[in-house]
Amino acid sequence: MSDESRPYRTAAVIPAAGRGVRLGPGAPKALRTLNGTPMLIHAVRAMAASRAVSLVIVVAPPDGAPEVKHLLDEHALPQRTDYLVVPGGDTRQESVRLGLKALPDDIGIVLVHDAARPLVPVDTVDAVIEAVRDGAPAVVPALPLADTVKEVEPAGKDAPEPVVATPARARLRAVQTPQGFDRDTLVRAHETVVLDGDGATDCAGMVEQLGEPVVVVPGHEEAFKVTRPLDLVLAEAVLARRRANDGF
Repeated sequence: MSDESRPYRTAAVIPAAGRGVRLGPGAPKALRTLNGTPMLIHAVRAMAASRAVSLVIVVAPPDGAPEVKHLLDEHALPQRTDYLVVPGGDTRQESVRLGLKALPDDIGIVLVHDAARPLVPVDTVDAVIEAVRDGAPAVVPALPLADTVKEVEPAGKDAPEPVVATPARARLRAVQTPQGFDRDTLVRAHETVVLDGDGATDCAGMVEQLGEPVVVVPGHEEAFKVTRPLDLVLAEAVLARRRANDGF
């Protein structure tokens, strides 16, 4: 497809079918509340805050699509952004693939965003989209690491693990979402590469295995992933600061 005919409308796919066991028992992680609002709603609003995003596809738990649709209907979202809820699969890759199948034909750029990153700023979203528009087939927001990282030989539970290497920290980045892709590239990756936890562990890693380039744009400290109970406390603090500073 030529640059002149390629559609550049952007959609965001948010896989939200996981249970989030590390946050403990209760509702699925995406439905846990921050400041009284489910994390999923915060994540959808974060994507819809970008004027470039015209559609948000939420991939719900396989048996929870009606509940998620009702949840989205209850909360105010920007009128310029449409949303769609589709049932997900048993794995993240299957859920993303189902989200991709629901895309209209005129979508040329796809964001894949973690529902558990509810506070990503719109400037980060826009930076990812702009880099894809500029020709990168895959783009990830990322931050330099503050801690030294050790590569170890895995051992049994609670057993000491021998260090085998210390990677150069200056060359390492902690990757966030939304990750942005040329649609055709992402679809091809999902058709040919399998997420396995050892090789490709995210959509960008799948594109890497195709031999396509992946580039990094600056991430943001507020785009952290809410995984453990302490992360909920931090997220509430960020929201409180935003309300105090911006009336958010």
